Amino acid sequence: MTRKLFGTDGVRGVAGEFLTAELALALGAAAARNTGAERPQVLIVRDTRESGDMLQAALAAGVSAAGGDVLLGGVLPTPAAPLLIGRYGFDLAAVISASHNPYRDNGIKFFAGDGYKLSDESELAIERELDAHVPGAPGGAPAIGRIRELRGAPEDYLRELHVRFRELDLDGVDVLLDCANGATYLLAPEIFRRLGARVSVIADAPDGRNINAGCGSTHVDELARKVVAGGHALGFAFDGDGDRVLAVDRRGAIVDGDELMALATLHLRAGGRLSGNGVAVTVMTNYGFHAAMEREGVQVGTTSVGDRYVLEELRARGWTLGGEQSGHIIDMGFNRTGDGIASALLTLEALGGRDLSERDAMSKLPQRLVNVRVRDRGALEHAHEVDAAVHAAESELAGRGRVLVRPSGTEPLVRVMVEAPTDEEAEEVCGRLVALVERELG
Repeated sequence: MTRKLFGTDGVRGVAGEFLTAELALALGAAAARNTGAERPQVLIVRDTRESGDMLQAALAAGVSAAGGDVLLGGVLPTPAAPLLIGRYGFDLAAVISASHNPYRDNGIKFFAGDGYKLSDESELAIERELDAHVPGAPGGAPAIGRIRELRGAPEDYLRELHVRFRELDLDGVDVLLDCANGATYLLAPEIFRRLGARVSVIADAPDGRNINAGCGSTHVDELARKVVAGGHALGFAFDGDGDRVLAVDRRGAIVDGDELMALATLHLRAGGRLSGNGVAVTVMTNYGFHAAMEREGVQVGTTSVGDRYVLEELRARGWTLGGEQSGHIIDMGFNRTGDGIASALLTLEALGGRDLSERDAMSKLPQRLVNVRVRDRGALEHAHEVDAAVHAAESELAGRGRVLVRPSGTEPLVRVMVEAPTDEEAEEVCGRLVALVERELG
C-alpha cells in the first residue's frame, strides 16, 4: 500500500476544505492509538495561521477520545517539538503548520517518541487505522484523556538554544530578523537579545493571514533591501514554522542554504564535531558546494529533494550535518529536524566574529533553473533523446559544472537545471535542453 494522505511532510492542504476538523479529529485518534502506549502523552504545537485554533481543538479532541493526554504548547517553531519530546518524554508530538505555504493551507505532521518525524511505515499504519476504525464501535478507549496547557514551553525551547550557544557572544552585532509573521516572531528576537545582539525585527506581527505573505525565507528581497538601508551587519529570514533560514549580508547579497551549510561543515569539522567527516545534501545543492567539500576532504552524500531524505542519509551513515539549498539545515548535534533559529546562530558561531560578506567556505557556480510544462512528467523516463542530450551536456561540463533534469513530484513539470563556470555557458546549455524537452514532451 502507498500513503494517500501523508506527503513528504505530513498531511497538508487547504484548511477547511481538504484538511477539515473531521480529518484532524480522526488523525489525532488514529495517531494516539498507534503509539503503543496505554495512555499516550501527546504534545501539540502550531504556527500562527488562523485555522490553527480549529485544527488544534479537533486534533486534541481526537487524541483525548482515544485515551491520550494532550499538552498544548501553543505557538512554537516546529523544531521545538522534538526538543520538548526529549525534555518531557512525550510519546508523540503533532505540529500544526504548512511551513512556507500561504495562510489558507495548513498541515499536521507528527514526531515519534524518539524525536524523529514518523517513518513512512508509521504514517501508513495511521492511514490504515483511519480506514479500519468505526466511530462508536465497542472496545474503544478505557478512559477519556485530559487536555491541558503546557506552561513554560516557549521558555523551555529558549533554554535549549541558550545552553547550546552559551559561549556565543553577540555583543554589539547588529542583526535584522524577518520572522515571516510566523512561529518565530517572539522567540527568535528573544534568543538573539539574550546572547547580546542588537536586534531589529520585521514581519513580527502575525494576524492569522499574513504568514509568509511577501516575507520570510521565500521572499528575501525585502529583508535584503532593509539590511542595506538600515546599515545592519546581516539579516536572517525564517519561514512560517521556523525550520528554515536564509541569510543576507551587509551588502544585500542573499546567502542560501548551500553557503550556510558550507560554513557550518567546516566549522564543525574544525571543532571535531562533524561525525564521520561527512555531510548530506540534496540533488539541488550547488556544484560549488561539492567542489569545496572535495577540496577540503569532506565526504558528501546526495539525496532526493526533501528534508526527510537528508535525515535518512544522516541516520544511515551516522553523520551529524545535512541540509538543503532552501535553508532547511539539520544539525543532529542539537536537534533531530531543521531548526532555523539554531542554524542562524550556528552561522554566527561559524563566522567567529568575521563579517558574513567575507565568507569564503565555497564559491557558487552560476545556475539556471527552468520549469518546463509537459503533458506527462512520467514520460521523461522514456525520453531517450532527452536522456542522450543530458549525458552529452554532463560530459561537456564534467569537472566544471553539472546538469540535472528531473520531473516535479507534484506538478506536470520537468525541471531543467544547469550549473556552469559562467552565466553565458549555463544559459546556453540550459536553453538547449529546455528547447529539447519542450519539443519532445511539451
